[in-house]
Order: sequence, then structure tokens, then C-alpha cells
Amino acid sequence: MKYFLPTIGIVAASALFAFSTSSERAIAVEKSSQEKTFEQLDLFADVLARVRNDYVVPVDNADLIDDALNGMLQGLDPHSSYINPDRFSDLQISTSGEYGGLGMEVTMEDGAVKVVAPIDETPAKKAGILSGDYLTAIDGESILGLGLNDAVDRLRGKPGEPITITVIRKGEDPMDIEMVREVIKPLVVRHRIEDGVGYLRISQFNEKTSGSLDKAIKAILSETNKKVPGLIIDLRGNPGGLLEQSIKVSSTFLDGGEVVSTRGRHAQDTERYNAKRGERLKDVPIIVLIDGASASASEIVAGALQDRGRALIVGLTSFGKGSVQSVIPLRNGRDGALRLTTARYYTPAGRSIQGTGITPDIAISYAHDDGKGNIGRISESDLPNSIKNEQAKLKAESEEEIEQTVEYPPKDFDVENDFQLKRAVEILKNGSYKTLLAEAKG
Repeated sequence: MKYFLPTIGIVAASALFAFSTSSERAIAVEKSSQEKTFEQLDLFADVLARVRNDYVVPVDNADLIDDALNGMLQGLDPHSSYINPDRFSDLQISTSGEYGGLGMEVTMEDGAVKVVAPIDETPAKKAGILSGDYLTAIDGESILGLGLNDAVDRLRGKPGEPITITVIRKGEDPMDIEMVREVIKPLVVRHRIEDGVGYLRISQFNEKTSGSLDKAIKAILSETNKKVPGLIIDLRGNPGGLLEQSIKVSSTFLDGGEVVSTRGRHAQDTERYNAKRGERLKDVPIIVLIDGASASASEIVAGALQDRGRALIVGLTSFGKGSVQSVIPLRNGRDGALRLTTARYYTPAGRSIQGTGITPDIAISYAHDDGKGNIGRISESDLPNSIKNEQAKLKAESEEEIEQTVEYPPKDFDVENDFQLKRAVEILKNGSYKTLLAEAKG
């Protein structure tokens, strides 16, 4: 016992020395990291000054800074970017449901502007622009290598102004497509009665979507004398939009419970979003149509209704954009804003669809079988710097990948007649819906 106190003292002193050494080491590492950051900022300032003074033609400092910020952010993932004050104002207008332009969702791939999806009832859709098209020139002037924001600025203009877009499409020669810019007021929800079945087409998720959906449902109830035998929700080609609207749309067809969760870098960033009580069209069979251009908010809705067993998902695997972007105003928007990927989202069953998409319960192609199984899907995972799906490795290790059988239109079927929609109507009317839904639930 006589050695007990001295031993404690030695241990305490050693621990204190170790803590001090560890603390000093951490401070040194942090200081070293800060010094490197300042050195790199000095390097940036030096390069900026060289370009400003020595480049072959005069350049604008603001443009250089914009491009530098976007280069940094787009190096993270395809959806993070800097939004200058003018573009920030345009963004606020576009999410409110009205803006000037051609009406298409685009991204950047290998220095070229690539169409994710045209929006219904817009110049782009009417002119025949397709998902997967590459836009290479505007009015004869190349936009290859141009930043995405700059390319979008050139696509926009005064309503009534003509514009010619050079388009490259797989398997075809380059083509010039003429359009006239319009004030884009997309009718985000349309409805009709399709062979006795209710049909809802949702083309985008902006601030008007949930309100328009409510009106469309009331119209369907009125036109069917409140006897709706089945409902088709068409999300094909819908590029997404506002997270809040996807939750409201999902909530329309669910009686409470989880719609989606978002998980960020830290555990405390996890948020769960639930549907409100009181679903519309309770007990009405629902089919959701998706394809390779159904993205983001569309995938939230499809994933929620699929996991909750409320709908049968029909079509082709969706785009796979499972990341959430936060728009962060800088100095209340006076310096523009930062669009930054801050979280991934997960379906009620905990699935991340980032890069992998929502797999339909019944895979049906819109096009004839080419013998190669190639139906031209564009995936988030194909985009440069796309965020990896952290669950992909676990899925590969825990289960064998089952190849899904795709149903194709008969050879004599005219694809213009929409085979996917035709089959969805048949499933709702031939009595197979309940059996197929039960099989999908497993």
C-alpha cells in the first residue's frame, strides 16, 4: 500500500504529459492545416492576378471568381454550384412555377450540356427534345466547354425570341432544332379519364404542384361520380423539384407514417418527414409510372408509395438522384447563393436510391426489344463526380443481384400508343392488381 499514492502520482503525471503532448500535437496539426490553406489561398490570388494582368484579352474579375467557385463546387458533385445574384433571382422565379425559357432540365457531362428531361407543354417538349440529348450550340455558336450556368443563361431570353439549338442524339446525325422562347408556365398536374381509369400526370414539383393535384383529384371524382376504379400517377420524365412538394404529394395518398428521411454528415442532421393523416382516394388501387428520367422528388414519391405498399410501381428504373441540395443565400442573397449537397435521402424502408434509382415492381419498356437489352437509361451514376451509394457494397455482399425481366411491346405495337400506360390500365382492370401488389410486398 505504501507504493499506491506515488504510483497514482506517476500515472497522473504521465497522463498529463501525454495529454499535453497530444494536445500540442493536435494544435500543431491544426496550425499546419491552416497554414497550408492560407498558402493555397495565396496561390489562388497569385493566379487570379496573373490572369487579370497577362491574359491575351481583358477579363472580368467577377466572371473569374464565379467560374472558380463553380469549379470548386462542381468538383464535389454534379449538383453543387455557386449562384450569382442574377441567377439566384431567376431560381426563385423558376421554383415559384413561372419563368422565361425553353422548359427543360439539364445537367453537365464531359463539357457538354445534357438534357435530363423536357417539361410538358413547353417549347422543348413540343420541339421533340428528348432525355439524353446533348446540346452543343446555340444559334450556331458552340457552347461546348461552357459552364452550366452560362449555358442556361444563353438558353433563356425574352419571350417570343427565336432560338436554334444544335442537338446530338445517339445514333443520329447532329440536327438543328428551332424553337421560340416562351414564359414557362408549366401545367404541372394534368388529369383525364383513361379507359375508365383515373389518370394524373405530374410533370414537375414546384410551389404549385400540391394545389394543382388537389384540383385534379376533385375533377376526377366529379367526372367518375366519386367511383374511381383505379388511379395512374404518371411521373415519367419528371425531373423533380422541391422536397416539400414531394412530401405533400406523397401525403395525399398515405394515412400518416414516414414519407422520406434525410441524413447528412452528422447524426444530428437526420430528419424524418411524415405524411399527414387522412389520405385521399383510400382503397383505390394506384399504379405509379416511372422511367429513367424520373428523378429526385419523383423518386421520393415512388419510393414512399412503394415501401408503404400503397402503389404498384410500373415502368423502368428511375434516374437515381438521391441527394438533397440546400440553397444557402449569401448575405441575404446580395452575393447570390450557394447550392450545396447537404444530405442523402432514404425511402421509408431505409433505402438510398443514390445512383441506383427506384426499381419498378413490374418492369415494362416503352420501346421494342432491340435484342441487347439496351433501353437507353441515363443514370445519376453516369454523371461526373456523382456521389456514390454507400449501401451498394452492402447490397452486393448480402444478396445476389436478381436480373429483372423486362416486358417489351409486341413487334406490331405502335410505340406512339404508349405501351406502359396501356399495360397499367390493363392491370387495374383485369383483376391482377391485388395479386401483383402482394407479390411486390414479398
